[in-house]
Formats: sequence, C-alpha cells, structure tokens
Amino acid sequence: MTELRFAILGTGFWARYQLAGWRELPGARCMALWNRTRTKAQALADSFSIASVYDTPEELLSREKLDFVDIITDVGTHRQFVELAVAHRVPAVCQKPMGTNLAEAEAMVEVCRKAGVPLLINENWRWQTPLRELHRVIASGIIGRVFRARIDYCNSFPVFDNQPFLKTVDQFIIADMGSHILDVARFLFGEATALNCWTNRVHPDIQGEDVATVLLRMRSGATVTCNLSYASRVEHDRFPETYGFVEGTAGSAELGPDFWIRVTTSEGTTSRRCPPPFYAWADPRYALVHSSIVECQRDLLRHLSGQGLAETTGEDNLKTVRLVSAAYDSAASGETVRLPV
Repeated sequence: MTELRFAILGTGFWARYQLAGWRELPGARCMALWNRTRTKAQALADSFSIASVYDTPEELLSREKLDFVDIITDVGTHRQFVELAVAHRVPAVCQKPMGTNLAEAEAMVEVCRKAGVPLLINENWRWQTPLRELHRVIASGIIGRVFRARIDYCNSFPVFDNQPFLKTVDQFIIADMGSHILDVARFLFGEATALNCWTNRVHPDIQGEDVATVLLRMRSGATVTCNLSYASRVEHDRFPETYGFVEGTAGSAELGPDFWIRVTTSEGTTSRRCPPPFYAWADPRYALVHSSIVECQRDLLRHLSGQGLAETTGEDNLKTVRLVSAAYDSAASGETVRLPV
C-alpha cells in the first residue's frame, strides 16, 4: 500500500487517540498539526515526533502536500474545514456528528459531491468488536428473519464531570450518543421508514435531554427500540458498553455485559465472549471505543487508497444525521416522523 500523507486539524481529547490509531496502520503518515491553541498542537507534535505545527489551517493546507485531512475539531467548525479542504482538493475525514444540523450536513455532502472530493466520517462505534460479531450472527441467518430488536446504551457515567459544557447544550444525548446508536441500528438492521421519539431530562441542572427512547420501524418490517441514558442506575453499569437483544423467526441473539454474545435456537443456547483488542495507548476507561478507532480508520484508509468503498462515507452518514434530526422532530411534536423510502 502506498503511504498516504495526512494532517490533523484539532488536537483536543480525541486527537491523541485517533493519531495513535492511524499509527497502528501501515500506509498512513501524519505530516502536520493545527489547533486554535498552538501550544496544544505543539505538545501533541512533540509526543508523536511530528515536525510541523501551523498557526492557521489555511497555511497548513497551502504548504503541505496531503492525501487527506483528519478534522477533529468541535462540530461547529466541521463545515468550515470540510469546505476549506474541498477548496484545496484534499479529501476530508470528519469527526461525527457531521454537522450541527441536517441542513448543514446536507450542504457538506453536496459541496464534496459537486467537487468530486471524498468526504468520510470517523464514525467508529459500529466497529466495536462485539457489535461486529453481533452483526455477523444476524447476517449468518442462524436466528432467522429479525422481527424485533433492542439496543441499550444506559448508564450513570458522570459525563458532565469531564465535559461540563454538555450541561448547557439544548440538544444532548440524541445529538451526542444518538449519532452512534442510531448508526448502529442502521448497520445491524438496515434503513428505517418511520420513527417515534420520547425524551426526558433527569439531571436537574442541565439544559438538554439526558434520556431518550427511539422507536424505529425498519424497511424489513422489524421494529427496533434504541434506549439512551446517562441517568440509569443499572446492575451492569459498564460504560461505554452497548447491549442488544435481537429476536428472529428461528431464535434470538443477545449482546450483554463484558462482551458476551448468547445465541438461542431450538437446539439450545451457545455463548462466547468477544472482547476488543487492547492497545497500550488506549485509556482503560475508553478501551472499547479506542480499539474501534483503529478498525474504522482501517476501513477509511482502504477507501482513500482506492481499494474499496468505506462504510461511513458522508453520503451514508447523512442517513444517520436524518435519523437524529427526525428524533428531535418527533420528540418536539409527539408525532411519528415518516422517513424517505
């Protein structure tokens, strides 16, 4: 594989782990960094022996010969930097959520489509080892045709301790974790035709919703419930694990705590543990998520190297953004939202 040269815009919390993830893959080399606070970019550059740190994104993209740029800034700047990459004819890898709203995400996809510049989204949740294995079980046909499923991301992780600004946002858990979980629903069960959503605010000192229930009607005819919460006191409180239960015409599959998958058919129940790989650079609290970064970026690198189509292109992720937008519309109106077929 030819080595691809890239730069990173934004050197906050996630940049260190995404950069470490790229370094696990042959064929990608980081050439430069930019951050609005230069000292943060310089500190990361020193840690990873990266030679170039720039004062502005414009200067970086003008001077460096790049095969792509990895945008890891706050969501409010994603459109700006994607359009800057397009102006320099540089493919863009963008952090999720793609944009601050559906219209913005649609505009980003359209500007890249018109320019013929690839837009890829670093949506890594679906690349978690246990979720990939659950997908394999469903696709194998062992449980038959899926008619009902549930995806649970419910815990009491003190998310506001690390990110206090989340207390002040008007749209919280659907925009943040819903982007991941609704994307997982699409990955596992295909596209939806209708959606209902209900929300709650349990923490008294926050602006947005910290609990949401999203009910999807899939094109296949299955119903899928997505439960999201940062206010749940549960027995198996194992942030950031996602649990799932899938019912099919020939059996069921359950993804439970500690990465265990149990498959039940008329012949009985089989179980096996599907832990993620561990990387020395991963934060133990986020090891499950950090390991999925590597697999997601492996898929993106194949796309950028011309070896296939990535799962999480801008065009594909736009379908997830539409689900997020529809969830807020349904929660506000109390009505079912019909989705494009």
